[in-house]
Amino acid sequence: MKTIEETYQKKTPVEHILLRPDSYIGSVEREAQQMYIWDEESGRMIYKNIEYVPGLYKIFDEIIVNAADNKIRDPKMNVIKVSIDPEKNEISVYNNGKGIPVRIHKEENVYVPELIFGNLLTSSNYNDEEKKVTGGRNGYGAKLCNIFSKEFVVETADCEVKKYYRQKYRNNMGIKEEPEISRYTKEDFTRITFKPDLRRFKMDRLDDDIVALLKKRVYDLGGIVKDVKIFLNEKKINIKGFKEYVKLYVPPEANVVHQVINDRWELALTASEEQFQQVSFVNAICTTKGGSHVNHVVERIVEPLSEAIQKKEKGLSVKPFQIKSCMFIFVNCLIENPAFDSQTKENLTLRVSAFGSKCDPIGDFVKSVIKNTSIVQRVASFARARQSLQLKKTDGAKTSRLSGIPKLEDANFAGTSRSKDCTLILTEGDSAKTLAVSGLSVVGRDIYGVFPLRGKLLNVREASHKQIMENSEISSIKKILGLQHNKVYEDTSSLRYGHVMIMTDQDHDGSHIKGLIINFLDHFYPSLLKIPGFLQEFITPIIRATKKGQVRDFFTLPEYEEFKKSEEGWNIKYYKGLGTSTSADAKQYFSNLPIHVKNFTPLVDEDKELIDLAFNKKKADARKTWLLSFEPGTFLDQSLPQISISDFVNKELILFSMADNIRSIPSLVDGLKPGQRKVMFSCFKRNLRSEIKVAQLVGYVSEQSAYHHGEQSLCSTIVNLAQDFVGSNNINLLLPIGQFGSRLQGGKDAASPRYIFTSLSPLTRLIFNENDDAILNYLNDDNLSIEPEFYVPIIPMVLVNGAEGIGTGWSTSIPNFNPIDIIENIRRMIRDEDPVEMTPYYRNFRGTIEKVGEGKFQVSGVYEGDMDLEITELPVGTWTLNYKEFLESLVQAGVVKDFKEYHTEKTVNFTVKLAKHVSNLKLNTTITINNMVCFDEKLGIKKYSTPKDILKEFYDVRLRYYSIRKENMLKVMKEELVRLENKVRFIKEVSTGGLVISRRRRAEIVFDLEARGYAKADDYEYLLGMSILSLTAERIEKLSNEHSKKLEEYNRLAGKTPKKLWLEDLDAFEKEYLKIVENETKEYDDELNGRVKKRGGKPKSRSGAANRPKKAKAAQKPKAAHVSENSTDSDALQEKPWKKYNLT
Repeated sequence: MKTIEETYQKKTPVEHILLRPDSYIGSVEREAQQMYIWDEESGRMIYKNIEYVPGLYKIFDEIIVNAADNKIRDPKMNVIKVSIDPEKNEISVYNNGKGIPVRIHKEENVYVPELIFGNLLTSSNYNDEEKKVTGGRNGYGAKLCNIFSKEFVVETADCEVKKYYRQKYRNNMGIKEEPEISRYTKEDFTRITFKPDLRRFKMDRLDDDIVALLKKRVYDLGGIVKDVKIFLNEKKINIKGFKEYVKLYVPPEANVVHQVINDRWELALTASEEQFQQVSFVNAICTTKGGSHVNHVVERIVEPLSEAIQKKEKGLSVKPFQIKSCMFIFVNCLIENPAFDSQTKENLTLRVSAFGSKCDPIGDFVKSVIKNTSIVQRVASFARARQSLQLKKTDGAKTSRLSGIPKLEDANFAGTSRSKDCTLILTEGDSAKTLAVSGLSVVGRDIYGVFPLRGKLLNVREASHKQIMENSEISSIKKILGLQHNKVYEDTSSLRYGHVMIMTDQDHDGSHIKGLIINFLDHFYPSLLKIPGFLQEFITPIIRATKKGQVRDFFTLPEYEEFKKSEEGWNIKYYKGLGTSTSADAKQYFSNLPIHVKNFTPLVDEDKELIDLAFNKKKADARKTWLLSFEPGTFLDQSLPQISISDFVNKELILFSMADNIRSIPSLVDGLKPGQRKVMFSCFKRNLRSEIKVAQLVGYVSEQSAYHHGEQSLCSTIVNLAQDFVGSNNINLLLPIGQFGSRLQGGKDAASPRYIFTSLSPLTRLIFNENDDAILNYLNDDNLSIEPEFYVPIIPMVLVNGAEGIGTGWSTSIPNFNPIDIIENIRRMIRDEDPVEMTPYYRNFRGTIEKVGEGKFQVSGVYEGDMDLEITELPVGTWTLNYKEFLESLVQAGVVKDFKEYHTEKTVNFTVKLAKHVSNLKLNTTITINNMVCFDEKLGIKKYSTPKDILKEFYDVRLRYYSIRKENMLKVMKEELVRLENKVRFIKEVSTGGLVISRRRRAEIVFDLEARGYAKADDYEYLLGMSILSLTAERIEKLSNEHSKKLEEYNRLAGKTPKKLWLEDLDAFEKEYLKIVENETKEYDDELNGRVKKRGGKPKSRSGAANRPKKAKAAQKPKAAHVSENSTDSDALQEKPWKKYNLT
C-alpha cells in the first residue's frame, strides 16, 4: 500500500513538464501520420506517411518561429541560418538583426537572456493591450526546447552595450552554467544551439522522417518571411517569396492563382485532386490543422465561386462543402495576438473579429481563380455526378404492370416480350388524349398507350436539378418508358415501349411542345434518338377542303396557300387544334396511319447543335442570327415519310420562335404588339366612342380579331392600353373609366374587368387617322378579315409609350419620349433638317431625367430638407407602396426614426425623419437605350442604337404612306365625282326620254348604260337604286352642288404635298394634346395645393428655379434642382411640358 507521501506529490514546474509533456509540446510517442515533408531527391514537398514524434517537432518549431518573429521586431534583419546534424544530434538556429539585450533585469536581478531562456513563464508578449503579430504568446516557447534538450546554448550580441553573451544549459535545464560575457563590436545576432534529449522521445537518433519534417519548416521560412535569406546547412534556399514556395506543393502544370491581398494577407489557390487541402501560416507558425483564419478565407471564396457555378451551370445545385473539397488553399497571414487550441499551435481559434485585419478585397483574386483554375469545372463535374445518382432514384424499369400514374392509358403489351412493338402516344393535354383514345378503337390497345402532358414539358436543358427532380411529368415519362438515367441504349429491348409518338396541335405551341420533348430526350437519352423509328409524330390537318365528295387535307398553311391559287369552289374547314377533330375524324386518322405518322430520322451531330441552339439560354446571340435568316413562307413539308430533326428545328420550331418574338416585340411603325393591335382594330371597327365594360370588350375583340389566347391576357392588354399614371403611357389610347391601376402599385391595383369601363381616347383617332384605314394590309384568319400588319400613326408610338418585351433570342426595352419633342423633330425632318437628340420623358413626372453617359440617363426623384425630409417625387418605375416598404426597412434598421404619408394615387408625398445621414435613399435610377429592338416595316427584327434612328426610319415609312393615302383619297374622290356626274346625266336623260327605263328588263337597261359610257360601279346600283323622287330638277341642283364641293375638295387635296398633309395632322393632334396636358396639370396642382392646405401648410410655388425642390443625387449632399443650360428641350419640359408653349 502506497504511503501518503507516495500518493500526494509536489513537482517543480520543470518536473511537471517532463512528467506530463503532452500538455506543453504534444505527444512524445512516435506517431504515424500523413504529412508534407521536404524531399531532397525531387526538391519538392511531398505528402506521405511518416513516423515522427510531435513533441520533438514542436520544440524545434518554437526556436525557428522565434527567429522569424525577430523580423517583426527588426525589419533590418535579413538572414536566418539553420543547421541540422543528425550524426551529432545537434540543431542550430541563427538570425541576425536586433539581439537580446545583454543587461541585468532590475527586478529579477539576472541577465535578460537568462531570464527568458532559463526561467518559465517569461515572455515579451504578455501585454494584451499591445497588438502584436508574432508567434510567441504564453511564456513557454524556447524554454520547452531547453527543458527537452541535453544541451541548450544561447548566444546573442547587443551592439548598444557592445557585449557578446553565451550561456549553456545541460540536462533538461537542470544545470545552468554561468554566462560568458565579452566585448563585441560587430552586428547583433542570436543563435540557439541544442541537442534534443532523444531518450525522452524514445529515440536513439534523428531519423530520416523527422529530419525531412524539420527541413520542411526551414523551407517554410523561405516562403513566408519576406526579404530574408534562408540557409539550411550552409546552403542558401532559393525561394523568392510565397508564390514560388507554393509551387513546391503542386505539379508543374498546375494553374496556381496567387495574390497579396493586403499587408497582412497573402493567398494562393489551386484545384485539389481529391479533397480539401490547406497549407497555412499564422505569424510564421505552421497551422497544420488550419483554423479560423483558413475558414475566413474559404468562406469569402466559396460564395462567389458558388455564384459563378450557378451562372455557368444553370440549375446545378452546389453545396459549400462541395466547392471547398475541390480547393487546395495556401494562406500566409499576420494575426494580432493569436490564440490556439493548445500549446502545439496547430489550430487557430481566435474569432475573426479579433484578427486585427480582414482578407479583403478578395474580388480580383476570386475572378482569377474562376478564370485560371479548374475548380469551377471540377465542382460542376462532381455536382453533376451527385445529381446523376439522385436522378437514378426516379428511374423506371421494364415491368408488365405499372400503377400510380394518373391518366395513363397503358398498352397491354408494354413491359412484356412484345414491348418493342409498343408505341407510347404523348398528347398535348386531355382533349388530345381523348382524340387518341378514340383512335385506339381502330388500332386496339395492345400496342398503343396514351399519356397526356399538362401543357409544355420542362426545358430540362435550363432547369435546375431540383426542378427536374420535382417534375412529376418527367418522372412519369421515365417510369412509363422504363428509362434509366445515363444509360446508353443500343436498342429498345430494355424499355417498356419501343416507340414514342408525339401528338400535339398543329400550331406554334404544338411545335414548341414537340421541341421540348426532343430536347428532353437529347439532353438525357441522346442514344434513343439514334435508334431508327423510335421517335415519331402524329400529324393532323390544319385545313380540310371538301368538294363534291372529294377531301383534301393540308398539314401546313403555306401548302394550302399554294393550293388555293389554282383551285376554286372548295369548302374550307380550319382545325385550330386537336379538339376541333371529332371522334369520327380520329378513327379516320388512325385508319390511315402511314399518312399521319412520321418518323424522325436518327440523330446526327447537326441535329444536336440545332436542339442546343433552340433551347440553351447561353446561345441567345446564335439564336438571333438563326432567326434573322428566317424567310417568310418557310414550312416543313409533311408529305415526306421521314423528318430530320434539323428540318424540324429550321422549318417548324423556328415558326414558334418567330411567333414568340412577334408577340413580345413591337412594330416600329405603330408601336403595337399583335394583342394590342387586335384590341385597337376591334375598337376602331366598333367606333368605340361610348363606354363598354372591359370584360365585354374582351369578348368582342376575340370574336372580331380571331384572338386565340387566354382571356386574362387580353384583359391585361386592354387595361395596359388605358393606364395613364406616371410611368405607364404618355398617351393612353383607351380611356380608363374606373380603377385601372395607379402608381401606388404600378398598375397591379387595377379592378376586375367586370367592374371597369373603357372607350377610345379623343386623341386616338387623331393619331391613327381614319383616312389611312383603307390603305392598310389587313390579315386573314379562317376567312375572317382581321387587324392589319401594322397601322401607320402620325407619330412613332413606340417612342411615345415605349416598350418592354422578352421573346426568343431577342428582347426589347424602349423608354418613353415626349410627344412634343417627337413632333418638333418630325417638323425638322419635313424641313429637311436633322432631328435633335431626345431625352426620355414620362407624363406628369415631376423629377428630372438627365443624360449621364452614352445611351444612359439618370432619373431622379425630388425631396426637400436635410434630416427632416419631404419626398414629393419618386423615380419612374419606383412604385409608392414599394418605396414605403423600403422606408419601413430603414425604420427597422434604425436609420429612419419615423415617416408619414400624404400622397394620393396620383401624387407622392412622404415626410421622413432621419436618425442619421443616409447616402442612398433610392431616389435615383437609370434608364438605358442600348436594347431598343423592333420589327421593321418588312417584319424583320432590328436593333436601333438611338431614338433618332427609330424616328428616321419611321419618317421614311410614314411619308411614303402619306403619298399612298393621298393617291387613294384622290382615287376615291375621282370615283365619287364620276358617280355624281353620272347621276346628273342619268336624271337628265331619263327626264327627257333619252334613256328609257320603265317597263324594260334590267339587263336591257344595263346594256344601254354600258353603251352610253356610264361608269360601272356596284353593277350600276348607284343609278338604278335611286328613288323616283330623285328624278327632279331639285335633285339635279343638289347633285351639282355636291359635285362642285367634291371637286373643290379634290383640287385642294391634289394641291397638297404629302408633307403638307402630315403637318396638318400634327397641328390638329398637338392642339388637342396640349389642351389635355394643360387640364391634367391644373388638376394635379389643385390636388397638390389642396393636400398642403389640409395639412395646415402653405402651398409652395412650383415654378422658378429658386423655389424648386431638391433633386435626389446618390451619395451626394442634395442640391437645388435646376434646368441645365445644356439640357435639351425635353429636359426643360419634365416639370411643365406646356411651359414652352406659353400655356401657364
